[in-house]
Amino acid sequence: MTPEKSPGSRATGKITRGTTNTNRLRRVDRWIARHPVLHRTDDPLVVDLGYGASGVTAFELEARLRRARADVEVLGLEIDPARVQRATAQLAEVRDGSTSFAPDARVSFARGGFEVPLPAGRRPAVIRAFNVLRQYDEADVAAAWTLMATRLAPGGIIVEGTCDELGRICTWVEVGADARPRSLTISLRLAQLDSPGIAAERLPKALIHRNVPGERVHAFLVALDAEWTRAVAASSFGAEQRWRAALAAMAASGWPVGDRARWRLGEATVPWDCVAPS
Repeated sequence: MTPEKSPGSRATGKITRGTTNTNRLRRVDRWIARHPVLHRTDDPLVVDLGYGASGVTAFELEARLRRARADVEVLGLEIDPARVQRATAQLAEVRDGSTSFAPDARVSFARGGFEVPLPAGRRPAVIRAFNVLRQYDEADVAAAWTLMATRLAPGGIIVEGTCDELGRICTWVEVGADARPRSLTISLRLAQLDSPGIAAERLPKALIHRNVPGERVHAFLVALDAEWTRAVAASSFGAEQRWRAALAAMAASGWPVGDRARWRLGEATVPWDCVAPS
């Protein structure tokens, strides 16, 4: 099954629920800000695909990324014309200086879907598609990744994932320009975290139905939960120290859980082959 064309247009996809909250995507934003692709690209164009009922996530993305790359440009794409109109009105308020965002924010909005329409043959370094494919069937994922990947600049990436309404539980897949997934990242608010297994509720569509015995992602989450439980003694020094202890134990047992410098943020990244569907 391939993503559908929206009625009366060339935009590929369907109108999704569109839930949007301020700061909901802060975890993935700061991950993108550190990614090498943003720093090495000649054209730092980033697409916020399916930003939802408000353009706030595009403004927040630009504000966070410009600290790492001053000339970053963010294009918000939505299939629903009413959402594009609403976001464009918000942009006018930003330009007037009546919001907390920089009046010179390099942000624009247009209508589009997985085909990622861009003017003058430009290609984005990053396409962030968050809380979009979760509303599709698992069988649609590969086709959406492939279509988006054809629009990327050489060496570009897709960051596709999902999160809860407050952005406290986030997971995402990095997909390369060859449309192949490279890694899975989970990012959790550690304060008052009962179990890292809660990430299972917000896995990307490619994995959310695979959290069952016999699947790699299930084994990963079970192991992480077990080490979190074993690290309970470290909780007297704070949730961050408990998380670090759990991930250190994971690493010692052979799980390649990513950059230790990112652990303090409640993150863990594993190569895709550690969690790929069987």
